[in-house]
Amino acid sequence: MKLLFVHQNFPAQFLHLAPEMQRLGHDVRVLTDAANRNPSPVPLLRYDFKPAPVEPQHTRLGRNYTTMSDRGVTVARFARQLRAQGYVPDVIYGHSGWGETLFLKEVWPEARLLVFAEFYYRGEGADSGFDPEFQSRSFDQVMIAQGRAAHLGQALLHADRGISPTRWQADSHPPALRRMIEVIFDGVDCDRLTPDPAARFTLPDGRQLRRGDEVLTFVNRNLEPYRGYHIFMRALPAVLAARPQAQVVIVGGEGVSYGQPPKEGTWKDIFLDEVKDRLDLARVHFVGKLPYDRLVDLIHVSRAHAYLTYPFVLSWSLVETLAAGTLVIGSNTAPVAEVIQDGVNGRLVDFFDIPGWSAALTDALARPEAHAPMRQAAQALARENYDLRSVCLPKQIDHLIRLERGLV
Repeated sequence: MKLLFVHQNFPAQFLHLAPEMQRLGHDVRVLTDAANRNPSPVPLLRYDFKPAPVEPQHTRLGRNYTTMSDRGVTVARFARQLRAQGYVPDVIYGHSGWGETLFLKEVWPEARLLVFAEFYYRGEGADSGFDPEFQSRSFDQVMIAQGRAAHLGQALLHADRGISPTRWQADSHPPALRRMIEVIFDGVDCDRLTPDPAARFTLPDGRQLRRGDEVLTFVNRNLEPYRGYHIFMRALPAVLAARPQAQVVIVGGEGVSYGQPPKEGTWKDIFLDEVKDRLDLARVHFVGKLPYDRLVDLIHVSRAHAYLTYPFVLSWSLVETLAAGTLVIGSNTAPVAEVIQDGVNGRLVDFFDIPGWSAALTDALARPEAHAPMRQAAQALARENYDLRSVCLPKQIDHLIRLERGLV
């Protein structure tokens, strides 16, 4: 088939699927933002999008839709040029989050359109208003959050089908849209993540951590409240006081992926400053963002891994850590509870329970052998439900083929 992927920051969720479809002999191309400089094994078609300033006093709830639909218009005009050159895809698979797919059916009505339906914003019941320390629970905020979903609903209504990576993310959509969505996880490479007894991780000061060392990890793209960085840091003093040999490795940038930036400084420094007088900073290592190879090494030497999130999209790092056989202590929020069953393949702690986090993390570091059955169950779950090669890629490929043939 002629298959067109659409994502402003490709490869993202299509990291494995796009090259695999090309390897299988399909004509694969990618439509992406000209500002995207990520390397790609498949041909890229670049559109140039420069968002116009939006006047907030005139647009209010339409501000988000204006930006997303402007991008959609830019992509559609670029697509018309492709059509004029004779290019007509059989299947388009695009992320709906930035408006890129909104008008592609107007250009290629004969193509089958599949959207990656990652999350549907809600006024209540998900991330909005979840954390009162940083979020207002006013009715205005409820309306703003619900209004952010306008382009997402339009994208699905004009598509043929949608895919969400988890059941909870699919269920965030209204029932009329939920019926269009198949749940297929992106996939993690369980073979690559199999525990490695010889693993080593070198700290910035040159010290090496090995499997068996008392290592606690926290990993996110950016260190911010949406991913519970503030809760983790507040729990840390009690953990280090109870475990004098523990080493803590914190992975993540200082920017903002989700939510609002702080008024001054960075979230990383704000919450480090809050607790640093109660920490042995020689045992707390901020390593920034890591290349994937180094991240895998870190996961392999980790004895316990803390993963927190608002009710929002699930991070690949959670499933990767389970696949590596590392004990995960996760927040008892809906997306995490879909994957972790407390006491079976990991531990769950109330997101806001700081003493509970300190106790659970301390116990995980102190009694590794007692948690061996949970680690084994985590590996088995990851391989059975989330493995890239044996489960997720075959499902994704099958869905694309059936979509192209009109069978879904």
